Amino acid sequence: MRFSIVTISFNQVKYLEQALRSVIDQSDVDLEYIVVDPGSSDGSRSVIARFSERLAHIVLETDCGPADGLNKGFACATGDVFGFLNSDDYLLPHALRIVQDYLESHGDVDVVSGHAMIVDGANRVLRRSYSDPYSARMDALGAAVLMQPSTFFRAETFHKVGGFNPQNNVAWDGELFFQMHRSGARFSLLDRFLSAYRIHEGTITGGARLDAATRKYFKWRFKEQFGREPSTADWTWIGAVRVVKHLRNWRGFKERLLHGPIYGRFRGE
Repeated sequence: MRFSIVTISFNQVKYLEQALRSVIDQSDVDLEYIVVDPGSSDGSRSVIARFSERLAHIVLETDCGPADGLNKGFACATGDVFGFLNSDDYLLPHALRIVQDYLESHGDVDVVSGHAMIVDGANRVLRRSYSDPYSARMDALGAAVLMQPSTFFRAETFHKVGGFNPQNNVAWDGELFFQMHRSGARFSLLDRFLSAYRIHEGTITGGARLDAATRKYFKWRFKEQFGREPSTADWTWIGAVRVVKHLRNWRGFKERLLHGPIYGRFRGE
């Protein structure tokens, strides 16, 4: 089993080396690591150059946003299992070996998600975050969240849906998973922590930027799943379903109560 991991890098030099090392240092797996940088100006390309001998491909060309950049990276991929890591996140030790063992023993699984540690800019752990059991229906109701850097999928599943939607610049990962499930992909949870997801003022998640685009994406996803726009009356049962989500994922709900939310953590700071 070969892994193809893509990192998109753009002006995150402060965190980039940690991200690169976290992938390169994965042990006991066949790894193809691809890094995409559309034009960083903060020294990131010098960091990438230092690791060039351990990278399978380096894509240094302009793109139309993160989703387009990821598509360019995966166009070079030859692995059996794909994953993608933002340049400010990092994999935990042995994460890929854990995923390999799971997928080798669960041949019917197309997409597997683990959990993630939520860290700040100084690598301090803020809380734990647990992926939810996934379905497109629950996702359309805002009640199924997968930890993106802890999610891996078979190559044929990615190609079946045509990769990322390059027009989506707010939830390109969520749309990919949504389309994969609707195409018939089988999802599963792996109850292990596989990555660290970094929250800081510069992230979309941490700063709650692009709220209007996020709402637009929610409406699109709801309509795709249910064939209509969400109505005012829908919010009652959407709220009820989200309560059920928290009851099902009680560990994640406990972390939220004790340590606060992830989305919008740095709003107003």
